[in-house]
Amino acid sequence: MKLAVTGLLATLAAMVVTTLTAALARAVGVDFEVPDGGETIPLPGIAVLTGLFSVVGVVIAAVLRRWSARPAERFVWTAVALTALSLVPPLVIGANAATTATLVGLHLLAAAVMISALARKLRSSRSAVDEPRVAGR
Repeated sequence: MKLAVTGLLATLAAMVVTTLTAALARAVGVDFEVPDGGETIPLPGIAVLTGLFSVVGVVIAAVLRRWSARPAERFVWTAVALTALSLVPPLVIGANAATTATLVGLHLLAAAVMISALARKLRSSRSAVDEPRVAGR
């Protein structure tokens, strides 16, 4: 399976799992209210942003696959660093503890889905490239 297909499937999975988790959190009382202006983060907004940043991850994986000798390792390091940076906004917006913890958890959940799927695909595609070709196969 090509990297783009794996990335698209992982993106859809990340969008579904984060949106369902956010809906569950909302059902048990997490308000997702951002204090500056008192706006509430809508569930579709969570899905859209998860999808957008997941696609960015797929592009990064594709670039590293093309130009890196060790794309899986480089991707994991890059994605973990970007995930750590993505945790800053939920921690500094001043939302209540439940909203902050849930947003951090959603970021980590999406990252777990995307990083594991893309790193696994990068490893398998690299090993297929590195295998010597045998006549008749």
